[in-house]
Amino acid sequence: MITLTLLHPFQDTPVQNWTFEKEPVIRIGRSTDNNVILYSAVVSRHHLELRRGEDSQWELRNLGRNGTYLDGKRITQVSVVDGTVIRIARSGPKIKISIDATTGTKPQPWPFLWPRLPNGKSRVEQVLTAPKEAMEREGKKEPLGTSDPITWVLLDDEESQ
Repeated sequence: MITLTLLHPFQDTPVQNWTFEKEPVIRIGRSTDNNVILYSAVVSRHHLELRRGEDSQWELRNLGRNGTYLDGKRITQVSVVDGTVIRIARSGPKIKISIDATTGTKPQPWPFLWPRLPNGKSRVEQVLTAPKEAMEREGKKEPLGTSDPITWVLLDDEESQ
């Protein structure tokens, strides 16, 4: 089992978790055919993939034009261990990778305690989904550029609807 945790851009606290139990390959990028979708101008459509090897070790492979960084250094391909933190592009989102190959227990998701707005979304969800909704209204396939530093937060398909 592998869990990807989006970290807050300034405080390194968890913002959102995604847990994958059986997937041999996990893809991250802007395109909707990825397992984890990031809406950011610095993230490529298919930015990186995590692949489980035969020995249950996970390998990260960069596919993005703006790179993937580990400890401030641009990487092409690297083995990841439990607790690895990567950054997508130099100024993009940070993701912590947690690997639990032994217990099979699912980590507890980070609680979302923000108040709900009249439309049923939390204030944070409203801010985060606004660029996607604007794209859909205008019939655009690529994300809009934005200067808002938090709009790159990951949304999976279930939560964005």
